[in-house]
Amino acid sequence: MGEFELIARHFTRKSRRALLGVGDDCALLQPRPGTQLAVSSDMLVAGRHFFEDVDPHSLGHKALAVNLSDLAACGARPLAFTLALALPSVDDAWLSRFSAGLLALADAHDCELIGGDTTRGPLNICITVLGETEGGALLRSGAQVGDEVYVSGHLGDAHLALRALRGELHLPEPMLSWARQRLERPEPRVALGLALRGVASAAIDVSDGLIGDLGHVLKASRVGATLHTDALKARLGLAQHELWHGAGLEGLDAVLAGGDDYELAFTAAPEARAAVEEASARSATAVHRIGRIERQPGLRLLDPQGRSVGHHLRAFDHFA
Repeated sequence: MGEFELIARHFTRKSRRALLGVGDDCALLQPRPGTQLAVSSDMLVAGRHFFEDVDPHSLGHKALAVNLSDLAACGARPLAFTLALALPSVDDAWLSRFSAGLLALADAHDCELIGGDTTRGPLNICITVLGETEGGALLRSGAQVGDEVYVSGHLGDAHLALRALRGELHLPEPMLSWARQRLERPEPRVALGLALRGVASAAIDVSDGLIGDLGHVLKASRVGATLHTDALKARLGLAQHELWHGAGLEGLDAVLAGGDDYELAFTAAPEARAAVEEASARSATAVHRIGRIERQPGLRLLDPQGRSVGHHLRAFDHFA
């Protein structure tokens, strides 16, 4: 199978939103008047971002999900995406499962594939996604002193799955199955991001660990924050609750620095609590207050008794 037959068989579809899609030198999109175009790119590299024996259907899902998560953090509605794919060889069965996972999530979010590139090489997936915002995007730089800090969903299970798959800890079934689902098939919080437009003051997706990603918000907004460990423990994933209870383990390492959660961390004024709850209900996504924005720079942790909790945790960094 040649390159162009590969594209035609697995990735060519009739354009719905694009004026011109797969098959020409450029795709053409026409944003609506009064809107902004949000653009984000993410690369997934075999052996770095995923295990080479991962189910290709799950890999296709995650490849797009991590990009849609960036749109969610900006409060942008997905429009379209491009796919650049390096393959060591043409495996039709693998491509069929990969494209099925990719396009199923694309269809679920009405986000159409409009072009890209293929080449021979080590397995590498690069997606650029385009979204549309109205009335201004959610940014990292909008947090204000006095705002409350929220996070969606639960954190840490993906990190536990990664450690288990590496042989660093044991997770019994069905804990491993649950945690692995969180690692390999994250659900981008697009509906929540859209519902938070005009409600949240700042937002970011939690991909490299809460402590580092929230740190980006604090730096961009020139503020600090205090988080409460009891509120953070309420955000523990299912596998963590069971593992920690059974083994008597303590700590919040996976929640604070684990990464691969693809939840949203955001800030909002105290008077916006009702609006945040409405956004949570409208998007069918749980959210939880975990702290407050303060004038003093830096990120602090307090235990239930109000005592400072020291830590030396860092978010994931490919080159650190």
